[in-house]
Amino acid sequence: MKLIFLLLISLLSTFNPTAKQDDFEIIKKRVVDELLKTPIDDQRVEAILDKMNPDGSFEGIDYTDLSRTAGFPHRYHTYDLVYLAKAYRTKSSDYYKSKPLKQKITQSLQYWVDHDFFGDNWHNNQISTPTNLVNLMLLIGEELPDDLVEKAQPIIGRAHMNASGARPSGDRIVIAGILAKNLLFNEDKEAFDEIIDLIEGEVKFSTGQRGMQHDYSFHHRHDRVNNTTSYGYGKYANNFGEWSYYVAGTKYAFSKERINHLVDYYLDGIYKQMVYGIYTDISVKNRSISHKATFEPHDVVEIERLLLSTDYRKDELEEIMKLRKGEMSPSSSFSKFFWQTEHFVVQRPNFYTTVRMFSTRNRNMEVPYNGPGKTTHHRADGTNYLMLKGDEYHNIWPVYDWQKISGTTIMQKPKLYGPDEIQKDGLRDFVGAVTDGLYGAVAFDFKSPHDLLEAKKSWFFFDEAYVCLGTDINSDPDLPVATTINQELLRSEVTVAQDEKVKVIPKGKRELQDVKWVHQDKIGYIFPSQTTVNLSNQEEQGRWSDITDQKNISEELVNKDVFMLWFDHGNDPENASYEYIVVPDVEVAQLNSLSENNHHLEILSNTRDLQAVKNNQLNIFQGAFYKGGEIQVNDELILSLESQGMVMLKMANNRIESLTVADPSRKLRKLMLSVSGIYDLSGENYVTYPDREHNRTSLVVDLPQDVYSGKSVTIELK
Repeated sequence: MKLIFLLLISLLSTFNPTAKQDDFEIIKKRVVDELLKTPIDDQRVEAILDKMNPDGSFEGIDYTDLSRTAGFPHRYHTYDLVYLAKAYRTKSSDYYKSKPLKQKITQSLQYWVDHDFFGDNWHNNQISTPTNLVNLMLLIGEELPDDLVEKAQPIIGRAHMNASGARPSGDRIVIAGILAKNLLFNEDKEAFDEIIDLIEGEVKFSTGQRGMQHDYSFHHRHDRVNNTTSYGYGKYANNFGEWSYYVAGTKYAFSKERINHLVDYYLDGIYKQMVYGIYTDISVKNRSISHKATFEPHDVVEIERLLLSTDYRKDELEEIMKLRKGEMSPSSSFSKFFWQTEHFVVQRPNFYTTVRMFSTRNRNMEVPYNGPGKTTHHRADGTNYLMLKGDEYHNIWPVYDWQKISGTTIMQKPKLYGPDEIQKDGLRDFVGAVTDGLYGAVAFDFKSPHDLLEAKKSWFFFDEAYVCLGTDINSDPDLPVATTINQELLRSEVTVAQDEKVKVIPKGKRELQDVKWVHQDKIGYIFPSQTTVNLSNQEEQGRWSDITDQKNISEELVNKDVFMLWFDHGNDPENASYEYIVVPDVEVAQLNSLSENNHHLEILSNTRDLQAVKNNQLNIFQGAFYKGGEIQVNDELILSLESQGMVMLKMANNRIESLTVADPSRKLRKLMLSVSGIYDLSGENYVTYPDREHNRTSLVVDLPQDVYSGKSVTIELK
């Protein structure tokens, strides 16, 4: 909250009639003050200077390699110059106003502008280098030689609104922000007015194009791959929020409408694709999955900045802040389907899980631009990661089996195809979910664009467990097919119930027969009927350099203990299937007890036409109809659909209290169904036709269209 206090002081001075600074100067001061918040370590300054060669270059940087896969290490040159300039401006540093330090900065900047290093990746030239150089100008530019500043300007000027990277996307606001900073430095008020208007106008829906979608997911490219917590967060949302902070309380201030729209995007998009709103969710990562990561809560600065300008949904924003600061524990429960992105999220106070898919409407995965992500072919093939803490898969990737990804059904090839074969169009349109915001089910009519494999996969989510079904699994090549239940870090003993005996399994790799349940790291896996599964709980090896084509990546051998549980469907299976129940946050004794009645979960159908589950404790039915059909929900209730679709029923005393429907195919305008019993009701988006003679009611439900196509509709029938 310190940030809020400091800015409030600044805002008060803004409205003070005696204040001499105009709005332009106020904003410039805020930008510089933000740069100077970096804590300065004089030992780091000394280390940077020790690396500087007499000509101003730095040891350890290969200035000759400008290729994409090199990662442009040149950026550390300009980044370190910014750090030196911050030390020069920081009173608590021994290097404050140091003439020798300024001379070193001047010398090193001269080396840069003389060589003007231009990388093969546009991002280096239009974002990385201009960002560092404009920050350098704002910090120390007024004290540098005029001719040196003049030579730096064309390099900074590569960040302009006609640049190739400034197309609508997460990068557009970033480039606009670089340009705005340079206009502040050059005191070009007229052009600054225009660029601030442009930044404000970027917060909007752009469904079907690059940008924010109507479900609050984010697409960085026309491939419609999910980029909500990458480009849509660190670049798009946070950069807008940063500029809303800089211009707050001035004539340039953004409208409440735009800021409130951004709040909705954070709360209904970004934070719902983060574990408890705190940690990065690995399920939505793309090629960055192959970068070594740190596990820590995200910062609260973006939220503090929002609260300076609006109190809209204040309680929800403050809850995320408290969660990230460790001042409270997760308490929210929700389910959300991002229908523009084919991504489903379920959260309870004690677990967070997702299903990632793709369809004819979306491609599966990012292209592995610049080298990283070369093993990500199957990461959207019905991936189902489950997190209790958020670190269950932390940096597992060098030792990961990329053909046994949690939740997926994959043909086991001798090796993955090349990186050029990663991104593919989806081949089926029946991909979607039904949800009322708390409970939900997911259906994935999957046909692999990589392998001659197809399957119908579904998930049914409740409060304490969820059911995973697969059927109609077919593959032509004479290669094995596996459905992976989970592959995560091995954090505990593995306990199983086999042949009605509970036993701890020693480390190794084996096939287990007659298994009722498996337990590892507080997660239980129940099999409705005793079955055969494959288990690996042993150390695995790999290297970070194995999973990327980037240069300068560690080739050190990584060893990690890994838990892997999967079904082996055999070679070229025909109509294979699987069924299992996942129980998060459970102890061994509790799991053993719950397995006696399969945790009150009843699988009503697992066929190529219909997958359906009923929770007998909650009295909730969920079904995925791949074609029109009928099902006996209980002794007194029959449900039938005239076409494909998904249905969820909440019931009490053999009466339906609420009905939720969706059309994963996005082909229907209306969904027609009938149920046992009389329901003589009508509403804005539905009508009922009671048939008292046969004790049945037909319902016709209007489905969302256009940008909302694929979204669920809930009707109250009580």
